[in-house]
Amino acid sequence: MMHRTWFDLAAEGFTHVTEGLRSTDLTRPALGDWDLRALLGHTTRAFLTTESYLRSSAGTSAPDLASPAAYFHAAAAGGLADPTEVIARGRDAGAALGENPINAALDIAQRVTAVVDASPDNALVATPVGTMTLMDYLPTRAFELTVHGIDLASASQQPIPHAHTEAAAYCLALLADIASPSDRIKTVLALTGRFGLPAGFSLL
Repeated sequence: MMHRTWFDLAAEGFTHVTEGLRSTDLTRPALGDWDLRALLGHTTRAFLTTESYLRSSAGTSAPDLASPAAYFHAAAAGGLADPTEVIARGRDAGAALGENPINAALDIAQRVTAVVDASPDNALVATPVGTMTLMDYLPTRAFELTVHGIDLASASQQPIPHAHTEAAAYCLALLADIASPSDRIKTVLALTGRFGLPAGFSLL
């Protein structure tokens, strides 16, 4: 299953980068207003939300969201992507990693990957914006792990792992699905050298 392959690649890349971190790296600037510890915490939420939402789905009978793109659109409409709240959640998640955040992050990745491996494709995941099957939710977490895994590598001056290079191809396919028709045209023209993208452009 492609979605499981992507998630496994993204988790592998995250683990590789996290194993290469040093405790002295954690206070370095990383992404926007986050230091590396906050970025690490935010990235581990891709695992933790999967685990939590699987547990929360007891008693839920049918999915409301039919695709990863539907989740991203619902999350944006529901305020989950509000930048101020995202920044705060990342800092809180970084602090929650405790006295040994690197080992804590590795333990989370190992534990939740095992949970995902043991869960059926049609297991339900109860997100704050709707219920999905695990197979439709996994790409949203694999996307986060891929992009922020690359951010972690860059912030800690590590090479991008091969697993993340492979996983990035899946990111492109999901972004194309999320994008509006006009944004797809802009992206194709930019990627083929016709012209650059405007400042601040994002498909999310």
